Amino acid sequence: MKLSVLLEGLDYDLLSGSIDTEIKMIRNDSRRVEAGDLFFCIKGAVSDGHTYAKQVLEKGAAALIVEDDIEADFGDCAIVKVRDSRYAMGMISSAYYEHPSKSLKIIGITGTKGKTTTTYMIKDMLDKAGVRTGLIGTIEIITGSETIHAEHTTPESTELHKYLADMVKAGMDACVMEVSSQGLMLDRVAGVDFDYGIFTNLSEDHIGPNEHKSFDEYMGWKAKLFTLVRTGIFNADDEYMDNMTEHASCEIVTFGCGADSDYRAENIRLYNKGGVLGTEFDLKGKMNADIIVDLPGHFSVMNSLAAIAVADQMGVPQAVITDILKEIKVRGRVEMIPISDSFTLLIDYAHNGVALESLLTSLADYKPKRIVSLFGCGGNRARDRRYTMGEASGKYADLSIITSDNPRNEDPQSIINDIKTGMAKTDGKYVEIIDRKEAIRYAIMNAEEGDLIVLAGKGHEDYQEIKGVKHHMDERDLIREILEEEDVTKICGYNNRFC
Repeated sequence: MKLSVLLEGLDYDLLSGSIDTEIKMIRNDSRRVEAGDLFFCIKGAVSDGHTYAKQVLEKGAAALIVEDDIEADFGDCAIVKVRDSRYAMGMISSAYYEHPSKSLKIIGITGTKGKTTTTYMIKDMLDKAGVRTGLIGTIEIITGSETIHAEHTTPESTELHKYLADMVKAGMDACVMEVSSQGLMLDRVAGVDFDYGIFTNLSEDHIGPNEHKSFDEYMGWKAKLFTLVRTGIFNADDEYMDNMTEHASCEIVTFGCGADSDYRAENIRLYNKGGVLGTEFDLKGKMNADIIVDLPGHFSVMNSLAAIAVADQMGVPQAVITDILKEIKVRGRVEMIPISDSFTLLIDYAHNGVALESLLTSLADYKPKRIVSLFGCGGNRARDRRYTMGEASGKYADLSIITSDNPRNEDPQSIINDIKTGMAKTDGKYVEIIDRKEAIRYAIMNAEEGDLIVLAGKGHEDYQEIKGVKHHMDERDLIREILEEEDVTKICGYNNRFC
């Protein structure tokens, strides 16, 4: 493909070479550059791609995209200067893969909580309605031809547009994707032609070194999505909805519990059937139906409303929408692990204070005998998260089991000590068990009838990172191992539905 085709629609200065240069492949990793490739000089948090210019020129790169001047022997290489290399990378990636997002209905979801669950709800609804739908999210990428483990919530633009192109090749009709604040800030979605955008909710998260400097910055990048979409679907109950819509250039559709919402939930009921928790509500507004959601908590109602709104806007039949919600399951999101009829055990990704508080307070509405909260915090991340998680669990759980998450390069006991600092602000009871498997064993073997046990923080993750190495650790496997190792007759109300 000629460089001139890739540059269409971009403002640039050609410093050297010709725009008629033929491009073999686009790269943002200097180690992978081969003769004839285009290389993006990106300024990253750790390194600056401009410093690799000489190296890729020696490898025979055909073109470089730069935003700073570089000193090197360019030869025949085309040097293209742009204002922002990241933005240019997204636009050029879209052009290189022949603008795949224009051939798909693209649904982007942003917010602090609920993105993952909502993406799966929407995908299942669209698939069942005959709209073949790919997915890009925190857990995995589904292209229609393969399923790939996700490294980032929103992939780098070079990868993102390739995944979209793979979906087009596989005959997909739509793609639902999680759009993180980092993805928006770093222009990972530049060049994506969004049809729908969804705002789930907003609370403090991802604020700290190498993330966002402040909550206002975090909120501002979230709001950017709604300058890129045709139709925005907003949680009208969230206190920051006006901030999200302030600069929006899209049609506005709302959901929530308020009387003015286009899709609203009324008469919300909770149910507990043999340790399985769920919700029911009356849907009113643009659609009227009795809704049963096989997931617990008020947040599940809100996620359902978001999915209902976009599915209805896309013409999915009402019967399909209601059927999917009755059977929805999402890995690591209030995921029930059915080992007992006498108590409830679930796994959830809640990994900060706000998310843990939301989860525990929602579960308290089911009136369990006790809420047992098992959690840790990641190493080499903002320490405030440890204090807030400790405080949230101390306030809203009857017993906290403090353990390890991903200690990374920190001492696990030091992390636990920070969590206990937050716990000390409450009168909550706790035990500390560094080894996560032993902590889970303690929770199961000491369960009481009517308990609700939450394993928080890991969710879908199937590893534990220690000193730079990821070791396999899936909580579902740990539970199976514990049940094999223990006398299951000692487990309150044990059954074999899980194993």
